[in-house]
Amino acid sequence: MKPLDGVTVVTLEHAIAAPFCTRQLADLGARVIKVERPGVGDFARAYDDRARGLASHFVWTNRSKESLSLDVKHEEAARILEQLLGGADVLVQNLAPGAAARLGLSYEALKERFPRLIVCDISGYGADGPYRDKKAYDLLIQSESGFLSITGSPDEPAKAGCSIADIAAGMYAYTNILAALIARGRTGQGCRIDVSMLEAMAEWMSYPLYYAIDGASPPPRAGAAHATIYPYGPFPAGDGKTVMLGLQNEREWEQFCARVLEQPALAKDPRFASNAARTAARAELRAIIVETFSRLTAEQVIARLDAAQIANAHMNDMHDLWRHPQLQARGRWTEVDTPEGRIPALLPPGVTDAQAVRMDGVPALGQHTEAILAELGYDGAALQTLRAAGAI
Repeated sequence: MKPLDGVTVVTLEHAIAAPFCTRQLADLGARVIKVERPGVGDFARAYDDRARGLASHFVWTNRSKESLSLDVKHEEAARILEQLLGGADVLVQNLAPGAAARLGLSYEALKERFPRLIVCDISGYGADGPYRDKKAYDLLIQSESGFLSITGSPDEPAKAGCSIADIAAGMYAYTNILAALIARGRTGQGCRIDVSMLEAMAEWMSYPLYYAIDGASPPPRAGAAHATIYPYGPFPAGDGKTVMLGLQNEREWEQFCARVLEQPALAKDPRFASNAARTAARAELRAIIVETFSRLTAEQVIARLDAAQIANAHMNDMHDLWRHPQLQARGRWTEVDTPEGRIPALLPPGVTDAQAVRMDGVPALGQHTEAILAELGYDGAALQTLRAAGAI
């Protein structure tokens, strides 16, 4: 038995934040019915075709779901959604601002008829306030939340390479839904959850926020290096590869000088006598480190760092991650079905037993429409009529 067996989620979702949330619920065993526009579907289906003919974002966030193609503006759609919600535990939506309310799918409109229903709204800026109606995409929220101001090189900001604002919002929606299910088990009452991408990212930005409290200067952009701890970041080795390393305290600094740089006297050099001093003199210290590493391969540098118990990492690319020896050794890869055949998929973090998690296929658009509507009492003739009208 999986943790969310018996829980049904209806979701009007697109792109990343809501689909990422509901995929976590599906992983735990929930039945997730994904309502998609006929003929087009979730627009993330068309982002690219890099995952063996399918969109990489869509494959990532939509396994183990049932796809119901439905024109939510069709006159029959309201009755279909009403029937679906009658058997649902959770409604998730990240439609354009105000769209769910116009469809009669706000918590206020539903709570009397479905008092046990948990309604989770995911938006860029939340349900009220002056930014309520602004469109919001991941990069825009990275900018609005100040993330870009501390990320990148000194000369130019840089976005995160993955959709961190969407992921943050999706994970807060997921954890709030789990908490709401627990609360409902005690009270019998559903609730409304209002997750905004801005608030999710503001929470993640709390370290730089506190660092810059009361008008203090914020952390500077430092590329792949740490802005306020040094040495902490990437350093080139003699074979052209890059090693990432990080020091956290003075004991590690002494070990680094003695066993990695093989210059023990450097630990007492007043230019580098504290983290604040090393950060201020990072250009001088970097030159010393790079000169030493230039005589070593990346693997030799890592061997010295490991021997000195200094934290380090390879600078991997996506191809390296696909074949990462730690993921392989821990058996973290499995496969799922897609409309284009089997594809590798990571087991969800935290799962130790592959049988305890749901890893079903990525649905084709409308793949489950007829089966779902048949459950609601629609016969073949009714389905044919709906299809002819473009409702499904």
